[in-house]
Formats: sequence, structure tokens, C-alpha cells
Amino acid sequence: MSDIFTQVQSAQTALDAETPATAEALEQFRIRYLGSKGLIKSLMEEMRTVPNERKREFGQLVNALKQGAETKFQEAKTVLEAQAEQASAQAFDLTAPGEPLPIGARHPIAITMNRIIEIFGRIGFAVADGPEIEHDWYNFTAMNTPEDHPARDMQDTFYVVDAPGMLLRTHTSNVQARVMTTRKPPIRIIAPGRVYRNETISARSHAQFHQVEGLYIDEGVSFADMKQTLLYFAQEMFGAPKIRLRPSFFPFTEPSAEMDVWLGTDTEENYRLTKGTGWLEILGCGMVDPQVLENCGIDSRQYSGFAFGMGIERQALRLFNIPDIRLLFENDVRMLRQFAAAV
Repeated sequence: MSDIFTQVQSAQTALDAETPATAEALEQFRIRYLGSKGLIKSLMEEMRTVPNERKREFGQLVNALKQGAETKFQEAKTVLEAQAEQASAQAFDLTAPGEPLPIGARHPIAITMNRIIEIFGRIGFAVADGPEIEHDWYNFTAMNTPEDHPARDMQDTFYVVDAPGMLLRTHTSNVQARVMTTRKPPIRIIAPGRVYRNETISARSHAQFHQVEGLYIDEGVSFADMKQTLLYFAQEMFGAPKIRLRPSFFPFTEPSAEMDVWLGTDTEENYRLTKGTGWLEILGCGMVDPQVLENCGIDSRQYSGFAFGMGIERQALRLFNIPDIRLLFENDVRMLRQFAAAV
């Protein structure tokens, strides 16, 4: 029995004489005294062999040994951490120049969108926004495209399965509908944003892309107002000297037109883009159909207006000579770094 008490006293003497001076020595200290197979645990397991009248005495000695080991471990750990921090601070040269931070860049789509917004902002068009998950009425019905209208076949739509009547908007015309149902004319807005269509992804098309649509409603708005507005945009955006409007069809405008800008054929790039014609299609436009105005609670006998819409990606491809629309969505920093100076 005296051997057990002698082991405790020997362990206490060794503990008092030991001070770990390195991280490795500290870890060995922890394992030797406080580990799951360490000295203190093995001594506690000997408690069953101690006579009842001496168990309390033995327990006090072992607890004192354990507390001493824990205290010494924490004190040595604190000292070693402070020494390591001081050594790290001394090794760091505060006078050394900092590492340069990489210059960020706006995405080509953001650059193009901001340029379009800035151009139309000069002539009084404010930015309007709306939800990307939209109700069928705002996306189609209000825009003179009821459920059985053949024009719906022109746009393959993503519908929300668990929410009847809800869909991913196929154009930002839903913003036009929301503005017309909540504001009184005059209205002069552009609606930039992301839209979705179930299309095959290729070099020239994608299932998600961005649009900017414009709307101007007031008394006496004419087709000539629309043409002059879009000519101004083409000149500011592309430096195009002239535009042409070709008859087209959209369910929410009447008459409707496609707009081309004159790029010419003087360069190989322009010849390729225009397929040798010199003309490049940019957007669709037209006078707002009176039924659309009535659907949104605007008196079509008093007010008239025009609307237009364009894909931002197509404009970005043209502005920055990007050959494949998929590059805009791959987040390849090697491609995006090229536009740091284009902000």
C-alpha cells in the first residue's frame, strides 16, 4: 500500500521539477500526465486497491497532482504562445511594401447595361424593376398575349410547377405592365434585367440572358417620336449614322418594327456581322397596342406610347468583339480581366 502513496509522491516531485520549454516538450508533458493513458489516470484506477479509511487521503493527493499538472500545462502553453507571437512579430518587416491587390473589373454585361441606362437617362428615362418569378397575367395576358394566343409559341417558357400561374419571366415586359397598372401617365421608363427562355444553349443564344425594355406613354406620342429616340440611342451607343425600321409583329405593339443600325462593310468585322449588307439588327419596337393600355387601366383614347426591347448580351458581343455568348456566363477571370479598363 505504501508503494502506491510513494508513486504519488514521486510523481509530484517530478512534476514540480519539470517545466516544458518547447511545443514538443509540452505535448509530451500533456500525454505523460494528463493523457488517457497517462500517469494520473493510472493512479486513479488504483483507488480500488486503497483501504476505505485511506481513500480520501489518496484521492486528495491525486487531485492535487492533477490540478498541478493542468496549471503547469496552461502556464507553459501561455508562455510558449507569447514567445511564438513575439518571434513572428519580429520576423515581420513593417517597412516592407504591401502586396498589390488585383484590380477588379465590371462584367461586360454590367458595362453594357450601364451604358444603355446612362444614354436613355440623358433623355429622361428612369429605371424600373420587377420580379423575375412573375405571374402569367403580367408576363403575357396584360401584354395582349392571352393563354390561347399563338404568339406564346414564340417563347418557350419555364413554368413553376408548384405555383400555378407563376413562371420565370420571358421578357422584362412584366415591368412595363406593373408600372402601367400603378402609375398614371406620363410614363418614361426603361426596365433592365435577367430573363429566361427554354432555348438551346449555343454560341449565339442562352437559356438565361438580359434585356432592356423601354416604355414611353403620354398624350400625343407618335411613331416619329419613337424613331427619333431610337436614332439618338443608335448614334450614342454604336456611332451609327442611320437606322432603318422594318415591319414586324409583336402582340403588344401595333404597328411593330425591327430596328437595324448601319455599320457599313468597310471592315472585315462589320462585313461578317452584317452578312455583307452593312445593316445589323439591334432591337424590336413599336407603338403600344391600345388593348395593352386598356388592360392596364390607361385610357387609350387619351394616351398613346411606344415600347422597345433589346438583348444586352448581343450588344456586349458587338461592343467588345466577344465571339461566343457562353463566355459571358463561364466566369473565366482570364476573359473578365480584359474589361478592367472598360468600366
